[in-house]
Amino acid sequence: MANTAQARKRARQNDKQRAHNAALRSTLRTAIKKVQKAVVAGDKGAAQAVFATSMSVIDSIADKRIIHKNKASRHKSRLSAAVKAMA
Repeated sequence: MANTAQARKRARQNDKQRAHNAALRSTLRTAIKKVQKAVVAGDKGAAQAVFATSMSVIDSIADKRIIHKNKASRHKSRLSAAVKAMA
């Protein structure tokens, strides 16, 4: 346990920030899964619409440094390829 007032405050701040980051990561995963589900369903129009909204979510989370920019780019590339491969 933290011994000083400063350390106790930092522990509180860290807990709050960790919870916020976890919520953002959950939003990211949900956005990715929505695109994957639309691709599996086979509806290209819906997949493209969901893909467009998911790109902004992925970019904003990468800008906040919740995930690395290269990881965001990798997700976007794979999702884009999956949408483009639809018949």
